[in-house]
Amino acid sequence: MLAKLVFDQKNGDVTKAYYAEMNKKGLLGQLAVALFRAQKRSTAAKKYRKGSWKRDAYDVTNWSLSEICRVLNVMQAFEMFFSWGWKKDLNTPGYEWVLYVETPKGQASFHSSERLNGPDFNGEWKPIPCSEESILDFCDSIWDGKIEDIPHRWQSRSEKPAFFI
Repeated sequence: MLAKLVFDQKNGDVTKAYYAEMNKKGLLGQLAVALFRAQKRSTAAKKYRKGSWKRDAYDVTNWSLSEICRVLNVMQAFEMFFSWGWKKDLNTPGYEWVLYVETPKGQASFHSSERLNGPDFNGEWKPIPCSEESILDFCDSIWDGKIEDIPHRWQSRSEKPAFFI
């Protein structure tokens, strides 16, 4: 199933079934679900003017960011390394913390009112491709099994692919 089709529809049962199938694909699937959920809810929150719908969407986004951090920390424990972390953006008062994740399909970034668990991010924001496109491409590659398991235990940092630390 294409991630874009799930992303654009509004049937919660379809979305939950997609998450269940992706979660069966191990840590990469769990990371894909957390990124997908954060992007879907963040996109929805930006469409709501105010009130409980907007607040609820941001609550799910923040919970999803904590899930992204949790999965990435577990991946590091298994020596599966993505470049990711937190950096401050002083141009967005109230949401100055940004979580960056470098996926094999591009960078994803999310603003947050608080910094959650995780390292500092030493890279820079990359506007192209956008987070949504990077995340949906990453999800499709996990769904189709087109991303091999993340390599571990390199002899040196220079041997690692560019999207890994």
